[in-house]
This record gives sequence, C-alpha cells and structure tokens, in this order.
Amino acid sequence: MNLYPPQHHQEEQFENVIKTIETFPLAQLITVCENKPLITHLPLRYSRNEKLGSLTGHIDNTNPQLKSLKEGAPATLVFNGPDTYISPSIYSTRQLPTWNYIKIHLEGKVTRLLSNDQLKTEMVKLTQFLEESEQKYRLDKEDARMEAFVNYVTGFEIEITAWEGKFKLSQDKNKKDQAAAKAALTTNYATVTPGYLNAIYSNHVKKG
Repeated sequence: MNLYPPQHHQEEQFENVIKTIETFPLAQLITVCENKPLITHLPLRYSRNEKLGSLTGHIDNTNPQLKSLKEGAPATLVFNGPDTYISPSIYSTRQLPTWNYIKIHLEGKVTRLLSNDQLKTEMVKLTQFLEESEQKYRLDKEDARMEAFVNYVTGFEIEITAWEGKFKLSQDKNKKDQAAAKAALTTNYATVTPGYLNAIYSNHVKKG
C-alpha cells in the first residue's frame, strides 16, 4: 500500500482542479529534450471537452523547449495555487509547524500546433479570459501588431491525459483548526505580497 502522498491531501474533485487552473493560469510547462528537462512559465487557457479538457498557449520561437513540442509529444504541467507557513500558534490543539499549499500536476500530450490564423484567434480568447468579465481591454484579431506577433511565437494545444491535485489544507485537523488554517492561508498569502513586491521592484526593476 502506497502511503505517499497522504490520501487526505489528494483532491478528488476535478472541478476544484479546473477552478485552480482558471484562477492561477500561469503554468510550468515541463518537457524533455535529449534527456534534459526543459521548463517554461507561461499562461494557458483551459477548454472543456468530453474528456479531461485541453490547454492552449504559445511559446517564443527562440525558446529551446519548442523543439520538444511536437504533435504527440508528452508534457507535464504544474499549476500553483496559494501557499503559506502554518504556525502551531493558530491551532486549538498541540501541533507542529507545517506548510499548506494547493498544487496541480497534469500529464498531457501535444495534439496540435496552431496555424497563424488559429494563433490569432487563440490570443483573442486568451485575452478575453485574462481580462475576465469587465473586459477593460479587447484584443482585435485584425490588429496590425498581431501579424508581427505570430511570426515570433508558436501556438500549441495540449490534451490533458491525467491529473493530480495536491491540496494540503490541514484536513487531518479538527474543524476549528481547519478553519484557522484557512484563515491563515487567506491572510498570509495576501499580507506577504506587498512587502515582497516592494523589495523586488526596488532591487530588480530598473528601466525608467
């Protein structure tokens, strides 16, 4: 009997996986070329179908990983939800320090590379998805800049063949402690961001 990962950390509802992908669409795309793992970070748009669905995106033509994105080629994708340190001080019971997180691991295969016209259409759909319901910006497929854009990137679609949701959310604790862990995840994830970004922008962002 396999004891890892603990069963109570394994997500059983694929809808929760989809919700995570759609809320945090920046993926780690992992492929292998000449026995070397290649990783690219890029946003992907999820589409439902009669199976597990598919993910569509695009990659820079100068990216070495493009060589591994042939039709039928396998790919692994990782999506990251929120995560945080959980202090034992928040619990009503005696516990040890831990870290809670939401992670999605997907396996898939490349089903097609997009033509330039398909890529333009996909870019419009991806922008609509990322802009959400307010749609403050609408990308025009006929925008003249799109013609140049499609010449330096390649669009692709990956069919999802297997999935795993790693949702470590203090499920093994009592209801009161679970609620405390949820509150910590909500608060800590939001609280750490401003200070972190201020430090990064002051030390890393140089232009202007």
